[in-house]
Amino acid sequence: PVLFSIVSVASSIEMPPRKPKSAQQTVVTREVTINLHKRIHGIGFKRRAPRAIKEIKKFAEKQMGTNDVRIDTRLNKHVWSCGIRNVPFRVRVRLSRKRNEDEDSANKLYTLVTYVPVDSFKGTQTKNVDE
Repeated sequence: PVLFSIVSVASSIEMPPRKPKSAQQTVVTREVTINLHKRIHGIGFKRRAPRAIKEIKKFAEKQMGTNDVRIDTRLNKHVWSCGIRNVPFRVRVRLSRKRNEDEDSANKLYTLVTYVPVDSFKGTQTKNVDE
């Protein structure tokens, strides 16, 4: 009886109409640290660097909400710098959501992932970058 009255009160409260997700449509740049170590744990030696690239793409897609993710060549070189087996534990990247210049493309926006060299990952947090 008590639970029923709480549920009925909660359902009678009217919520304001939701605004559409326009944040996904804006151009924004973020600097984040990706922990590759936990994402390629248990992956065989000959598949580690390719899987790391796929995981970076998956991370960027989830963070920025775009299906089109492009990896910069310097980031690719950094991931592969120690060979196919020894992928760096962490990598600092800049995720830039940009407008697609190609008019006939299915996606209006794409994400460019670039490498940011850092001395130490201690205390680094996600931050928005103004361009």
